Amino acid sequence: MRSEGQNLAVQIVRFVDDHQPGWVECEFVDAEGRKHRLVDKIPIFTEHPLDRARKYPRSGSIRCEVLAEWRDASGRQLRRITTARPFDLQSTEGLSEFVVLSSQVD
Repeated sequence: MRSEGQNLAVQIVRFVDDHQPGWVECEFVDAEGRKHRLVDKIPIFTEHPLDRARKYPRSGSIRCEVLAEWRDASGRQLRRITTARPFDLQSTEGLSEFVVLSSQVD
């Protein structure tokens, strides 16, 4: 199952750099409870204008592709996603594939 054009919900936690169009750090927690961080340009995560003066965290999202979907032994609906498509995003640890709860992806 491949499903392009999905969005993973994230929290934008801080403003990083004001070089146009500005850079922010966001985070999300995967299905195993592990926190992942990504840093990129503001428009990758939100349409709203952001700067150092804004209050954080703020809601955002990351475009992703769903690679697989299944229910685990606990009955949780899970999805394996990649952030490598369409924008070639990687976490600060160099990861681009994650298993998340289906409810985190729309």
